[in-house]
Amino acid sequence: MFKESGLLLRPEVKMLADTGYQGIQKIHANSTIPIKRKRNEVLTKEQKTFNHKLSSKRVVVENVIGFLKRFRIISDRYRNRRRRFGLRFNLIAGFHNYEI
Repeated sequence: MFKESGLLLRPEVKMLADTGYQGIQKIHANSTIPIKRKRNEVLTKEQKTFNHKLSSKRVVVENVIGFLKRFRIISDRYRNRRRRFGLRFNLIAGFHNYEI
């Protein structure tokens, strides 16, 4: 889906992804994905630690996305005027930041 979107990220943007984005590094060099276990091999302790730290960073982002989806502005198709989308999205983001 990311490849099909045609979205281009600036090179300085760091992207954290899950294993569903295998091959994303070919499109965006500054992306990080978990290390996959190879067939009949075990991940080293360092690799497991890396994956754990990456997932702990990603879970924060996933929780914010879940919060935003409660307002259904990004979970469904936006059916209102486009010029108001930014205002409404920023308002919901403000609710989230106030809650923190």
